[in-house]
Amino acid sequence: MGDFGQILGLFDTAGERAVDRAIAEYRAGRPVAILEGGEALVALNVEALDARVAAALDTLAPGRARLALPAARLRRLGLDRTQPGIVAFPVPDAARAETLALKIDARIDAPVAPVVPLDEAALELARVTMVTPAVYVIPVEKSALGAGIATVDAADIRDYRASQVKAMKIVGRAPVPLEFAAETEFVVFRGGEGLRDQVAIIVGKPDLSKPVAIRMHSACLTGDLFGSLKCDCGDQLRGTVQKMAESDGGILLYLDQEGRGNGISNKMRAYKLQSQGWDTYDADEVLGFGLDQRRFDFAAVMLRQLGVSTVRVMTNNPEKIGALKAAGLEVVADQRAFGRQTAENIRYLASKRDRAGHFIDFDAMVAHAPVNG
Repeated sequence: MGDFGQILGLFDTAGERAVDRAIAEYRAGRPVAILEGGEALVALNVEALDARVAAALDTLAPGRARLALPAARLRRLGLDRTQPGIVAFPVPDAARAETLALKIDARIDAPVAPVVPLDEAALELARVTMVTPAVYVIPVEKSALGAGIATVDAADIRDYRASQVKAMKIVGRAPVPLEFAAETEFVVFRGGEGLRDQVAIIVGKPDLSKPVAIRMHSACLTGDLFGSLKCDCGDQLRGTVQKMAESDGGILLYLDQEGRGNGISNKMRAYKLQSQGWDTYDADEVLGFGLDQRRFDFAAVMLRQLGVSTVRVMTNNPEKIGALKAAGLEVVADQRAFGRQTAENIRYLASKRDRAGHFIDFDAMVAHAPVNG
């Protein structure tokens, strides 16, 4: 008889499978057990916590629950912090957890202790799952864990992003003619960001022996598909593809990183805050996010698998240029990606320029803006 464990080993490691399962469970609002050495921690997405669940979890380790919060959220709660921290929950209180994790006007109500490695692993699980970056955690004895709970080693969570980059592979490709680029091929990659697919759009027939025009474009449902006036993403997407088609071709990487890597639900929470007057980055910080959660190392792997080593980058974001260089690609030039300026997005664009260092020139935007209709 064959060994099924050996067969599974042909696909990936046991640790990678455990993290995949933990991501699915955590996103679904079910608890996950994180292990390290002789210690164990039950972690729950704070969005799934209610009074009934909090009381039930407290029976595992009475009075030992705590809320792990990222540094950005702690700053919004009134602390000068650059590192995440934990707040004790000696009695189960779902309403208090929601307040500390999500309420706009909340203030810290108890001492904040440093996180331990298991807490940090729980916060990383929340980050790769793209849900609220606050985790309700309960340290437990391993013997208290039931057979039905998903378990994962903290080390595997820490190594997960890097392992996903190494595992990236092409899973499908086909010609897809576009409005401004009739000769275009879509290439789908699996990997890079947990349980998601990434797409490379090859426009025309770029000469891979020369510097290739490329753009790394993070998915923006509201701007790319629905033409939101709050950003310039849709204009940048279509404008760069059109420029590639009109010149020597190029490659656009369409990356599943909605809301600067925060996920669509958190993006909508941030949009609501922006409608109440918050700056885009301040809105993210209220929710517990830093300036930008995205990573671009896997984009370089995609380009290499397509045979690209030297690039001309179409971007306004210096972080993208730096990431490609750090990944070993040769960046010989960069040029701006223009969208239109609207009354609804001007503050957003100014914030990207002033707070994140994006190369945004409003006069140049007006000169290069696409024409409506």
